[in-house]
Parts: sequence; C-alpha cells; structure tokens
Amino acid sequence: MKALTENEIRASFVNCSKGETKRLYVPLDLATRPWDELDYLGWRDPRAPDRAYLVADVAGRPQAIALRSTAPSPGRKRHSMCSICLTTRAGGVALMVAPRAGRAGKQGDSVGSYLCDDLDCSLYVRGRKDPGDGARVYETLTVEEKIRRTVDNLAAFIAKVTATP
Repeated sequence: MKALTENEIRASFVNCSKGETKRLYVPLDLATRPWDELDYLGWRDPRAPDRAYLVADVAGRPQAIALRSTAPSPGRKRHSMCSICLTTRAGGVALMVAPRAGRAGKQGDSVGSYLCDDLDCSLYVRGRKDPGDGARVYETLTVEEKIRRTVDNLAAFIAKVTATP
C-alpha cells in the first residue's frame, strides 16, 4: 500500500460526514507504519474502543470506512475466523459494522463482517504477526495468493459499504 498522510486519510472516508471525518482519531505514527507490508491501513480509536477505521486502495485511490465493533464477551474465548484474511483466532475476531455510504447509511442501513479486532490482517497473512495456537489452517496457497485473497475479500466488503441498494 502507498503511504498516506493524515489529510489524504481524512479525505478518503466514504461513510462519514465531513464533521465526523474532522473529529475522528487518525494514528500519529503514520510515518513508521510498514506500508510495504500493508494491504490496508486499519486502526482502533483509543478514545472509543468500539470504533475502528480502515483505508484501502480501491481502483487506484484510497477509500476509508468507519466501523463499529461489538464489545468483547466475558468468559471463555471462542475461536472465530476473520472474513477478510481467513485467520482463526481465540477471542481476536469481532463483528464490525459499517454504515453504508450515502442516504442508506443516514437511514441506518449498515453492513457487517467478522474482522481481526486489531485490524492486522496483512501481518497475519504474511506471517509477521502470530495469531496464536491453532490459528492457521493448513493451506497450499502461496503467501502471494493469500494476499490476493485478502485484498479481494476486503474489496468485496468495501463494495457492499459503498453500493447503493
């Protein structure tokens, strides 16, 4: 992924108002992110842990979406699979919901998917981050094929957010 500035990130949101975009938290460490190893930039808002954001390159330009996540369930952690990178993690996957872009989102229409709660799919797929015991299902795909699948799954999710019903 191409390195982005804070202004580029704020300008790329498709499911937020301009006022929301101005107020949302953008990470301060953009200059130190491993951009070459990222298929998308994802982060949580430290001031509001139920809020998350991601920016991906879609058709040559950045598109960002705001997400809300479920609260972690107390007690036993279940193994769940991320629908983007297909990594299975114990307690590390959350249902994230994005309001649809445009009028549909303003009327409460939303799209949800299960994602790695730390939004580090790119690093799990590349083996740069350990998802924990029993988390990777054996596959014969190459790393490049897994990356392509992750990018395609993310593009499909973003397309659902931006599609007009």
